[in-house]
Parts: sequence; structure tokens; C-alpha cells
Amino acid sequence: MRLRALVLVLQLVAGPAFGQTSSCTASASATNFGTYSPTSPSALDGTGNVQVSCSLLGIISILVSYQIQLSAGASGSSAGRTLAGPGASLNYNLYTNASRTAIWGDGSGGSSTVSDGYLLGLLTTVKNYPVFGRIVAGQNVPSGSYSDTIVVTVNY
Repeated sequence: MRLRALVLVLQLVAGPAFGQTSSCTASASATNFGTYSPTSPSALDGTGNVQVSCSLLGIISILVSYQIQLSAGASGSSAGRTLAGPGASLNYNLYTNASRTAIWGDGSGGSSTVSDGYLLGLLTTVKNYPVFGRIVAGQNVPSGSYSDTIVVTVNY
């Protein structure tokens, strides 16, 4: 069965506009798991990406820092996300690391966020942050398209 895993919606949260010296934008690509087989003994992995681009609004270099959070999705819990499909759901999750041991969420309930900081000079700096996904093996579900909506929030 073919699966489109999730749609990422972006939300950029900036500090106060007064005296702001940097500007950041973000984009995201959906994690597409491809074809899931309920009879496979192995989990199905996929990757997506969150890209953050920051630029200076003045001529003095400054330290820019931000935190990237992912919402829980329709399940309401980062610890147990689900992809909704035709009369069924698939258990999956999103992680900050390739070993898929740190659940990417909003920092609550044991979930992790991704934080970064660097000295921003005259050029725009673009950073990519991979999103590592995994669908649990052995879930007996009907064929169809399964999806979830995750909101990506970048606080800077």
C-alpha cells in the first residue's frame, strides 16, 4: 500500500518586533514513508526536513538562536502519534536523531526539541534539520492513504 505520511505546517514565532536585528524564515518537507507492508517484520523508516534561514537586518553581526518544535498531531500526544487512514490508523513517530531514540515534540512529556545558535554575519545562513520518522511494524491495516498534520514552530 502507498502511504503519504504527513503534512508539515509552518508557524514562525519571533521575538518582539521593536529593535529586532535578525529575520528568520522556515520551510519543511513532508516525511514520506512510501509503501508499508503489514506483514513485514521490520519498521518502516522515512525522513523529512525542516529548513531555517536567518538573515541580518543591520550591519552588526549578532548571535541568533532558535528552537524548533513539532506538534503532537491528531493523536494529541508526541509519545504516540498516529497516521489516520481509511477506517484505521497507523502508529508512528518523529525523531531528532537517526537512531530514532529522541522523540521530536514541544519539549513536554519527555519529548525533545532542536535548538541551534550561531553568529549571524552579513550573509543569510541556511540550516537543515532532518526529521527521522518510523512506522511501527506488524500493524494490520487496510490499503489506502494515511496522513497526519504536524505544525512546525520555530521560536527565535
